[in-house]
Amino acid sequence: MSDKKNVDFNSIYCGLQPDLGRFRLSQNGLGWKGGRDRTVIVATDDLKKMSWTRAARGFELRVLQKDNTVLKFDGFKPDDLDELKESVKAFYKLPIEVKEVSVKGWNWGKTEFQGSNLNFSVTNKTMFELPLAQAIATNKPGKNEVAINFVDPGQPAPEGINPKDVDELMDITFYVPGTVAKENTNDDANVEEDEEEEVNADMVFYETVKSKLELSQMTTENIVQFQEALCLTPRGRYNIDMYQDFLRLRGKTYDYKILYSNIIKLFLLLKPDEVHVLFVIGLDPPLRQGQTKYPFLVFQFVREEEIDVDLNLEDEALDEKYENKLQKHYDAPTYEVVSNVFRALTGRKVTVPGSYRSHHGANALKCSMKANEGFLYPLEKSLLFIPKPPTFIPLNEIGVVTFSRVGQSGGSSRTFDMKFNMKSGNDIQFSSINREEYANIEEYLKQKKIKIKSEGNEDAMMTYTDLAGLDDDDDEEDDDYDSRKRRRTGDTGGSNFPGAGADDEDESPDEDFAPDSDSDVPEEYDSSAQGSSEGEDEAGDD
Repeated sequence: MSDKKNVDFNSIYCGLQPDLGRFRLSQNGLGWKGGRDRTVIVATDDLKKMSWTRAARGFELRVLQKDNTVLKFDGFKPDDLDELKESVKAFYKLPIEVKEVSVKGWNWGKTEFQGSNLNFSVTNKTMFELPLAQAIATNKPGKNEVAINFVDPGQPAPEGINPKDVDELMDITFYVPGTVAKENTNDDANVEEDEEEEVNADMVFYETVKSKLELSQMTTENIVQFQEALCLTPRGRYNIDMYQDFLRLRGKTYDYKILYSNIIKLFLLLKPDEVHVLFVIGLDPPLRQGQTKYPFLVFQFVREEEIDVDLNLEDEALDEKYENKLQKHYDAPTYEVVSNVFRALTGRKVTVPGSYRSHHGANALKCSMKANEGFLYPLEKSLLFIPKPPTFIPLNEIGVVTFSRVGQSGGSSRTFDMKFNMKSGNDIQFSSINREEYANIEEYLKQKKIKIKSEGNEDAMMTYTDLAGLDDDDDEEDDDYDSRKRRRTGDTGGSNFPGAGADDEDESPDEDFAPDSDSDVPEEYDSSAQGSSEGEDEAGDD
């Protein structure tokens, strides 16, 4: 259907939008209007080039604008091409280039960057395109390899679509061999005598993709940057750039974009050495490095280290959007500033140690999980083992706790083991726990009304109360890793911990992470702290 002023096409998609709309051509430009009042308009003066190709949803009209941004309109029928050619020529004096798609199935071709898209072509025919604007990270997993990570499938599917019916590209790896000539930045044309310098082609490809990602993230200025933050899991040092809706982790090898909506838990914990503070970030979906998934990020800060920084925010935004949860200027311990900023930008509460104290007055007890040494933090509604592998244990998911090698009075064993039998059927075991810690952890489990028993004497099971009392609304936050649908977004209460948010975990929080003054940290924690500081600058082992 057409007239002298405009030409309309119905049932057309715009880009990756799931809903259909109406596409119109007129003298003033072209436009598309879909459901929920979604509208796209391009003026005639902004049009640069148009092309026609086969797509997943029928045929596609691709519009290249003068700023090199590309708009795609899918759903056309083969018979629409003649009418489009005639209308585009009459309205805009532009031709429509018909492009064929390669269907050979080869995996060896050429790449070309066009705006925010990466085109992969075989024998001068496009095989596929990648929208880099939707990429979240790029890295080099191996020699001559460049990987591009896209939006994780853990994000919600469009309304009306079953998430199980959605197929989504998670990542793609390119093999880029050989070398290319380095771009000559010298304006002097009489340098022919110098040999042309060459660089690895994979590094050029990697830097180009990285620049495209950075350009797509520069639409908003970063609020604050924390430089060279030490991450224990995964190991490495990262710059943390905080934006309004997401954060960016930039390391030497990996570069990640993490949406605040994917952050579901925050912990601020003092290590037993009383020198370092751990800031733990729980993610769903988890961060991925190759085939390895990291549901928790564990950052370590020196307790006495301070930072002096100004936030890139206007006073109105501080008052209205963040409700005075942020300050314009910070001059405080680094861990305190980091936790405050994360709490305000993510809207999540910061969990701090509760009433539990070990035999030596610390917030955690030293133990091992398989071959990995770490610290187990008994909190008010959960237990957390860090740094590797970070293990989160909600109290309401524990069936029974089994102790072994604790009843050997006068025995030679100086340690005992503890196994958590979960209601899901999984077992989580910790070993090499100092015998002196038994009374404190047993008292903690009694207070939390957890069933305990000693191995070898199963008939003497000690039941302290029915576990049904634990399954109330206060435990919804512990179910975050089982179902995102049950996640709580509230932020109530208060905390005396610097930089921490309100949380029921904090029944009796430490004002400044200070354990009981009459308890000294033993030498075993000192040696552990020394080993941690010596290994801070080591390369990542994952």
